Amino acid sequence: MTTVGLLGTIHNAELRERYNCSLSLYKRIIHEFKPDVICGEVHPQSWQKYMNDPQDKGYWGEPASEYWELIFPLCEEHRIIFVPIDWFELDVWHDFDPFIGYGAEERKKLEQQDDAWFIKQMETSSYGNIPFNSNEFDQITRMKYEWLSKVSPKSQNMRWQVRNQIMIQRVKNAMKEYAGKRILCIVGADHNYIFQDELRKEDVHWIYPLKLKENE
Repeated sequence: MTTVGLLGTIHNAELRERYNCSLSLYKRIIHEFKPDVICGEVHPQSWQKYMNDPQDKGYWGEPASEYWELIFPLCEEHRIIFVPIDWFELDVWHDFDPFIGYGAEERKKLEQQDDAWFIKQMETSSYGNIPFNSNEFDQITRMKYEWLSKVSPKSQNMRWQVRNQIMIQRVKNAMKEYAGKRILCIVGADHNYIFQDELRKEDVHWIYPLKLKENE
């Protein structure tokens, strides 16, 4: 049977160190999972640019630093198949800003509420075996995106719902192509709850949250 695991990451290096989810921890998790395939939050165009020139850091700050610094090198070293699963349309991304259309004062209040949601997410770091891979984090994150959907339904549909649907479908396509293999999905932790909702329905051995082995 195909085994599919999910690892939610934090893209910001400073936050990773502050909340005890360093690249060394992610490396340990990947080694313990022993994936044949990694489905990563990387745009296919960025992946192709990397394949053509590993020094080309994509565009628009994408992919996130953990891919350049850890995941791509690990895939090369251990011959792990990498499948890029991200989706967005850069030329229209800013046209779907969740607070677009709001006046300056109202926008400021919404941004402050968004910051408050982020703080609530960070406050869950101590839960679970791996920071930000827990039911507590996922519950707060789900509530955050439900709030955003009320603030701007159109933008949230484009930036979040459709994007995640396409990302998850790309994982499903990889599951078909690499049936019987060990597949690890690595995405920003905000995606965890929606990946969990959809992929646990599949006929695979689903693992989330991942567990770390006890130190010997």
